[in-house]
Amino acid sequence: MSNFIFLTIIGAGLLYYLYLKGYIFANFDNITPEEAYKLLQKEKDKIVLLDVRTAEEYKNDGKIPGSVLIPIDNLPNQIDKLPKDKKILVYCRSGMRSAAASRLLSSLGFKVYNIQGGINTWKEKNLPVEKP
Repeated sequence: MSNFIFLTIIGAGLLYYLYLKGYIFANFDNITPEEAYKLLQKEKDKIVLLDVRTAEEYKNDGKIPGSVLIPIDNLPNQIDKLPKDKKILVYCRSGMRSAAASRLLSSLGFKVYNIQGGINTWKEKNLPVEKP
């Protein structure tokens, strides 16, 4: 019986992690940093690149060129700043907060793409970053 409880807890934890990362029960698309970069090059005028990190992270770690900072804690109060007629590419530091932001935006009718791995993976792929 204790093995069943242990496996149930492990399984629930795994499902919760996958949910937080946006891999299951997601109403938005996950894309790699490379796919996001290509999409930005191809459809720059049809996209808003949204950074949901803190202002401190934004300042210290740099930003993806062309991104707009709206920290996730402020996002519900600033939704009206985002156009519904454009695609929204969302990123954070590692992909957890951007998945939560993507879930919120998608539920409000936005076409949302979550950049997997956030700016950390973006940097690992040697994609452009600039200081704000």
